[in-house]
Amino acid sequence: MDMDIHERFGLRHVINCSGTMTGLGASIVVPQAREAIAAVLGQWTEIADLQRAASRTIARLTGAEAGCVTASCSAAITLTIAGLMTGRDMGLIERLPDTAGLKNQVVIQTGHLVDYGAPIDQAIRLSGAKVVAFGQATETRPHQLAAAITENTAAALYVVSHHCVEYGQLPLEIFCEIAHEKGVPVIVDAASEYDLKGFLAKGADLVLYSGHKFLGGPTSGIIAGKADLVAAAYLQNYGIGRGFKVGKEGIAGVIAALEAWETRDHAGIRARERAALDLWKATLDGWLGITARITPDPTGNPLDRLRIDFDPRTAKITAWDFAAAMGAGEPVIIVRDHEAEHNYLFLDPCNLHAGEEKVVAGRLTAVLDAALAADGRMVTPFADTVRARAEIFGRWPQ
Repeated sequence: MDMDIHERFGLRHVINCSGTMTGLGASIVVPQAREAIAAVLGQWTEIADLQRAASRTIARLTGAEAGCVTASCSAAITLTIAGLMTGRDMGLIERLPDTAGLKNQVVIQTGHLVDYGAPIDQAIRLSGAKVVAFGQATETRPHQLAAAITENTAAALYVVSHHCVEYGQLPLEIFCEIAHEKGVPVIVDAASEYDLKGFLAKGADLVLYSGHKFLGGPTSGIIAGKADLVAAAYLQNYGIGRGFKVGKEGIAGVIAALEAWETRDHAGIRARERAALDLWKATLDGWLGITARITPDPTGNPLDRLRIDFDPRTAKITAWDFAAAMGAGEPVIIVRDHEAEHNYLFLDPCNLHAGEEKVVAGRLTAVLDAALAADGRMVTPFADTVRARAEIFGRWPQ
């Protein structure tokens, strides 16, 4: 079809400087995955057989014993926890979310109770399990994990995310040691991580990834780990997992995306991202009230972002007003503004199409020029931004 998809559906054109965000479509799906999806959509296939093929590919790339594909990483959290409560017992699988008489508690550090677009504790509770948070948000100690584990503990969940508190949390190795001493399996939520082998190597029993973030596959999740635990999670498709089912296109797309990951020109991608960062930094250097510096990813992924700090007194604009102005033009430019209330935000180059970095640089200049030229400062109370975002949910689908 010749018509641009945005024109066909009446959508706004978007330049994504925020990252692999589900609300923006997560990632640009790699050509190999698009080809696999197109090929399988017109064919019949046995889903269990396709999942076996996925298991082989996941095991090869992660070092796991087995793997399977889910509808999303959030679904993978629910299904793996369900599997650890029921095992392969089909009677128990069909009984969920009734967990009476089962080990049904999941321990998690308080600093890991994040919201990734939905509360992570809800993904746990959807299985019928109960959340047991331990430690404080800013400090967790080994004895607190040991004390939280009881005869009713089914799993220990560890989250790797930029949303987590970045200090005072137990390292994964210690987390695994304590859980395993108590006979409790460890699940690692590594949704947006590059490292496909390190978490299992550090002792995790199951590791969960998004297929649609850095891997560049369709919307999906990946479970990798011990074969018996993966199988128990997979069998949830005949129970509560029915509502989380992934289609043939998702499974085939993930297989292709994983295979493409092996041959991807990672160095070339990093070089293109760095060129965009250098351009943006050069564009902002010298602006009054603006400090721009290239910073590494907080969870150790091999990528950098541009952090922009604002002094509203001299820049005449706040970080949150700047983010709104970047998104007000055509095309819409979405920045990474999770921490804008502290008057800084980030530009992420990992989802750019060719040439978009120049459009972003032009918008940076235009927004800052407008702020300097305005009478007074372009400063609104942050509380107004919070209220406006909250109102958006009530207005959909208008």
